[in-house]
This record gives sequence, C-alpha cells and structure tokens, in this order.
Amino acid sequence: MTILVFGKTGQVAMELARAGGDLLCLGRADADLSDPAACAAAIETHKPQAVINAAAWTAVDKAEDHEAEAQVINAGAPAAMARACAALHIPLVHISTDYVFAGTGTAPWATTDPVAPQNAYGRTKLAGEEGVRAAGGTYAILRTSWVVSAHGANFVKTMLRLGAERDRLTIVADQVGGPTPAADIADACLTIAAQLQTDPGKSGTYHLSGGPDVSWADFARAIFDLGGLDCAVEDIPSTSYPTPTARPLNSRLDNAALTDTFGIARPDWRIGLRATLSNLGALK
Repeated sequence: MTILVFGKTGQVAMELARAGGDLLCLGRADADLSDPAACAAAIETHKPQAVINAAAWTAVDKAEDHEAEAQVINAGAPAAMARACAALHIPLVHISTDYVFAGTGTAPWATTDPVAPQNAYGRTKLAGEEGVRAAGGTYAILRTSWVVSAHGANFVKTMLRLGAERDRLTIVADQVGGPTPAADIADACLTIAAQLQTDPGKSGTYHLSGGPDVSWADFARAIFDLGGLDCAVEDIPSTSYPTPTARPLNSRLDNAALTDTFGIARPDWRIGLRATLSNLGALK
C-alpha cells in the first residue's frame, strides 16, 4: 500500500520512515502546511492509497502569540488534506492531542468526553479535528500525548542532558499522563491506515498513549535509572514552574476504543524508553 506522509523530520514521521514500506514522506519544501492548497495538491498529484498527517505546529507556548499561523497549519491544512482524500476515496490518519480536553480531574479522557481546550494550541488542534470530520471521507483522528523518541527535542533527551550536568533537578509532579514512544504511534498509524482501506466503517476518533500513567517527575526518575545517571528528583507543583501556557494536569487517555476497533494494545512506555535510550547510546 502506497502511503503519503506529511512530515519528514518530526518524531513520528522519522519513525514512519524507519518502519519502511512504500512510504513517501513530504517535508516542508515538498508541501508546506502553511499552504493548505499545496497539501491538497500533493495528494492529488501522488494519488496514494492512504495519507498520514504527522506534521503540525507543536510549539505550544509560541502558539499563544501566533494563533492565526498555528490555525492554518493545525486546522486549515488537515481540513484540505481530508477533502482531497475524500475526493479520492482514500483514508486519512490524522494525529491530534490530549490538549483538546480541559486537563482537569484524574480519570482518563475517553473519546466521547466533552472537549474544552484551554490554550491556542489546543484550540487549533481541535479545529483540525473538526475539519477532518467535516470532509466526509474515511478517517481516523489519533489523539496522543507526551511523545518521546531518539529524534528531535523531547523530554527524554532534555533529561539525559540535564541529568548528566546536575546532581539534582526539580520536576513537576502534578501533571500526569502517558509518555508515548513515537515508534508506537507510527506503528499504530500504519495499522489503522491498512484497516481503514478495507473497512471505512472504522472511521472515528481514537486515543493512544503509553502506560502506565505517570507524572513528569516519576518519568524523569525512570530515565535517570535506565540511563545510569545519579541525579535526584525533587517533586514540585506546576505553580512552581510557570510557563507562558499552562499545561494540563490530567493528560491521561483511555485507549479502549483503539484496542477494541483496531486490536492495538496500549504500549508500555518503559519498553519504548529502553529502546530510545539504546538508540541514543545512553542505556546503562
């Protein structure tokens, strides 16, 4: 199956490329998401059997001051992709985020729970979901959280750097979620795309996050333990580490619908973390 991937240097896109197969990954020079019409044209030109959108505006804090630009990339482009896919009768797998929820409470967010984004990034990603659904084609929206890998900038790589430089770090402990290895997201996207091609009735919104749920502080401890770094972690509340955009305290996601529909089990982030550290040459 020929799959067109939007994204080339992002964490999930790079894992999709590593997975092999008949994939064509498009970078910004090939199809810039700030030009939705160009994204639609790329689909029409290549006529793939499925499309995966693994590209987005992910700079959460920067989106607050540049919401219009983020809206084009996170909402306008996916909507254009979805319309092009619908016209060609091919499935689209679109990656979204837990930020579409309010981030309150302690229960894992179900796919049927009300959405209530609390910042510009969440609002633009929700608008992207709405645009994909409105196109009327075959699709899967895959919400995920806390993406980590050996690629790009992410929490694991930051902790490895800081943990080697310092003997103590303060890490927020009241934000809880599921770290999700990019490799598991890539595998899920490929499985979903293949099944949607034969069964469009599986179209819908799904969640994928690594388990078990953990705080950032405890995730940091796991990184230091596997990396053999002697760095102590002190738990602090989010109020002691202010950011331009408040992060959700509850990023837990209920993966049941994904498992029931596509047979994709919730991944164990501890296995993915070990693989990531091994790829980075940091596993002790």
